[in-house]
Amino acid sequence: MRETDTRAGNGHAVVIGGGIAGLAAAHRLLTADPDRRVTVLEASGRLGGKLHAAEIAGVRVDLGAESMLARRPEAVALAREVGLADRLQPPATATAAIWTRGALRPMPKGHVMGVPGDASALAGVLSEEGLHRIERDRELPPTEVGDDVAVGEYVAARLGREVVDRLVEPLLGGVYAGDAYRISMLSAVPQLFEAARTHASLTEGVRAIQARAAARSPQTGPVFMGIDGGVGGLPLAVADSVRARGAEILTDTPVTELRRTADGWHVVTESGVHEADAVVLALPAPAAAKLLDAESPAAAAELRTVEYASMALTTLVYRRSETDLPEGSGFLVPPVDGHTIKASTFASRKWGWIDRQDPDLLVLRTSVGRYGETEILERDDAELVGLSRHDLREATGLTATPVATRVTRWDDGLPQYPVGHHARVARIRSHVAGLPGLVVCGAAYDGVGIPACVASANAAVDQLAGDFAGVQQLTRNPVQSLHGGGGE
Repeated sequence: MRETDTRAGNGHAVVIGGGIAGLAAAHRLLTADPDRRVTVLEASGRLGGKLHAAEIAGVRVDLGAESMLARRPEAVALAREVGLADRLQPPATATAAIWTRGALRPMPKGHVMGVPGDASALAGVLSEEGLHRIERDRELPPTEVGDDVAVGEYVAARLGREVVDRLVEPLLGGVYAGDAYRISMLSAVPQLFEAARTHASLTEGVRAIQARAAARSPQTGPVFMGIDGGVGGLPLAVADSVRARGAEILTDTPVTELRRTADGWHVVTESGVHEADAVVLALPAPAAAKLLDAESPAAAAELRTVEYASMALTTLVYRRSETDLPEGSGFLVPPVDGHTIKASTFASRKWGWIDRQDPDLLVLRTSVGRYGETEILERDDAELVGLSRHDLREATGLTATPVATRVTRWDDGLPQYPVGHHARVARIRSHVAGLPGLVVCGAAYDGVGIPACVASANAAVDQLAGDFAGVQQLTRNPVQSLHGGGGE
């Protein structure tokens, strides 16, 4: 240990983790108290976590998440606050398809995460037998959901497995890279859980959700939003904003130990000790567990039960003159059809800012890997490119040779939300509540999407204001105390 930070806790908050949750927490701290001293510690050499943009064939693209849910306010609001308002852009096209039963078929409308209010909504995607099975829902006795239930298990019992296998599974898989038959309905699709709990018929419950949505003020804005230059620019802009307000951000600085003291916390790194009165732990569950072992073994044990899925994104760049793709922004792929890729995005079609960079090139993305699929991710990059090209040829007829390719691997990138996740998160937070001045946030808790991670950070910082007398500075400007939020 080479040096010790002797500036004690008075007004010093340390954020551990430089992903979007950690950076959003730093921004929230400084919004609440501009005079507060804030330090962000990131173990790797790069900020942003799963949000990352880079160039391929001279074209800048996202190599991680590419869009934000705009119907939730947190991420778009943060982007505006850090100077990205003029770079926010909706998709150029929102028309997507699903590659199932041997053909690309238009993505159905009139459903809630693949669950229809009426069988006709899924015509074309399901077989006639599958559509008839949906109609039986009205005749079935109520199905108890208890404290929680798996989305796939419940929907299959009410509407048949075909609804789950051909629509719910690829839609949920696109968010969680998980297995619909394990994913918690309470945590992943809470409005559907409430409908299942209060309606005898699932389709009736979905129609009630749709009626409530229609009765509210019409949603005129886009459902999703991107950023010119890539969503990967969001954490960098947040970092610039917090630095401009006096925060210190240190990369290549892993935290090795977290110790509670009489008046705060010792945050130990290889280069020294940071003394703080408040700590925001914005790390994936395994890393958070390691740091909490000494001070809260119970919280650490719960965090170690959080499982993760790995995935890989393949970016392919083609000469536009050699391609003839179907219309739309891309397609999803149900696992039941036996293909390797789980989705493809026609990135140059979907995002005008990509298309404008080089109109002679066309950028596509494919994704592989779901929870429990380890063999496919053991393939080398060349094999993953080959498998992606094979599936693209089968789905779209694309036979051209790409001028450039890049495989980006997100090992243990997405936390899984199985049945009981909500209760587990409540237990973790209950244990952490016994540690004054420490809060947790990030994708492992209330949602994996960007708005959910920002909301988690906001709520964590607000928790400090409410629970720890040593951070009373956070309440100086109650007008700026924004609300937190749940999962995406």
